[in-house]
Amino acid sequence: MKSLPPRTQAFLWLMVCAATGVAMAFLFKDSWELDGGHHYLFARWSWTHPELFVGVWSRPLFTFIYAFPALAGYLPARLFTLLICLLTAHHTWRLAEDLKIERASIVIPLLWLQPIFFVYCTDNMTEPIFALVFVIALRLHHLGRVKAGMIVASLMILARPEGFFLGVLWGIWVLADARRSLKSRITLIPLLATGAFIWWLSALIITQDPFFIKHNWPPNWSLTGSAYGMASLYAYPVRLPEIVGLFMLPPFLFGLIHLLKTRRSFTVTSSFLSLLILHTIFRAYGLFGSAGYPRYLLSVSPAIALISLVGWNQIALRFAHRSHFFRTASVAIILAASACVDFVYADCIELARDAWAIAQVHSWFREHKLQFTITRFIWSEPYACILLDRDPWENPFFTHNRDSDLKLLRAAPPGTLIYWDERVGPKWIGLKAADIEEAGYVRLHTQSFVLNGFLNRSWFGFGGPRRQTMYLFFKPPEGKNDEIR
Repeated sequence: MKSLPPRTQAFLWLMVCAATGVAMAFLFKDSWELDGGHHYLFARWSWTHPELFVGVWSRPLFTFIYAFPALAGYLPARLFTLLICLLTAHHTWRLAEDLKIERASIVIPLLWLQPIFFVYCTDNMTEPIFALVFVIALRLHHLGRVKAGMIVASLMILARPEGFFLGVLWGIWVLADARRSLKSRITLIPLLATGAFIWWLSALIITQDPFFIKHNWPPNWSLTGSAYGMASLYAYPVRLPEIVGLFMLPPFLFGLIHLLKTRRSFTVTSSFLSLLILHTIFRAYGLFGSAGYPRYLLSVSPAIALISLVGWNQIALRFAHRSHFFRTASVAIILAASACVDFVYADCIELARDAWAIAQVHSWFREHKLQFTITRFIWSEPYACILLDRDPWENPFFTHNRDSDLKLLRAAPPGTLIYWDERVGPKWIGLKAADIEEAGYVRLHTQSFVLNGFLNRSWFGFGGPRRQTMYLFFKPPEGKNDEIR
């Protein structure tokens, strides 16, 4: 039976990935991490607070691009991430063709079935936009459009801090290219500063502060801050199944070893290895406030997929003598098993389930409307702010010092509504429901939940029932406490 043309195969894979992404967007209502909701809020409210367009944590490239779909709402913004991921998959396939790697269309599922890519394909995180910029720049570089590739690569710093380190690596690639004169290579290097210059100039225009980026730098991102603790040097290597995929790990390792032995596709292998080594060191020694999340490697997910494709082809050679039915069935089983494992991985992330509880309490709040005007909204989880569509700048800048934060709550004006929870608020901010009542707020509503995943079971100790309690508090106008109660 004659196989389909490569372009048709790629198009079909993209359709399958698109359908999967849409299903994920509707099945899971919120981000897998608090950062996803924050980034959406930054983008949506950047029109009100222009400094967010050039903020360090809000990420200039993400905020600028998402500021438009975010106006349409949270779900459209998440579906926009799906579009970015589909474009990343498309360009990864085209790069595989540029590099003349066999079975290039298979790189699309090899990309999508990376657990971190699968999980964040409809999330408002910064790694997917970084991955898209990275793969476009890499394509331009390999097509001989070195200058254009460097300019695009310079934009990575606008998406994530890793852009600085990959920018340095890019400079090494250019300097090592003996096809140009040394003088010519050196004169190209400033192109890698294009993105940083755009950021600085934009910040100057918007804020009138030539040192805005320095002043806006998060305090817990210091060189030796250890804000999230430290781990062993094995912290990232042992999480490769989460990064690459459990069943995709053998092809990936085959491909990595083959490419290193044959000294091929150095740009691809060095991109992955550089970030893996850097984040391993950062996490082990508590540098740059590294939290050790495997999603950081999503930034170079196209490189991971290309390495896996090379290994996939190497393994395929060893089974070339087997029947067509056996090879086809084996591929189908491996891909299906990978998809199932990825869904289990997503379902085990308990934090995302809080959205269901927040939505139920929000429904209660809408049914029991306050007779008083809400002057300010304070929250522990960003999804509550998203549902009420309130300005995130209403939330105080908590200091994580209980006494100081209680003073902030007491200073809030009458009419302040607080949406708190039993787990995130105490863990990340340090305040419990009792603390808020102590600050002079009336409890409007309390609701407890047992939040199960779709699979309704625990896997290796993860993904079991999440017990959560949500609270609504209100600071009534003076003398109106009885009316609230």
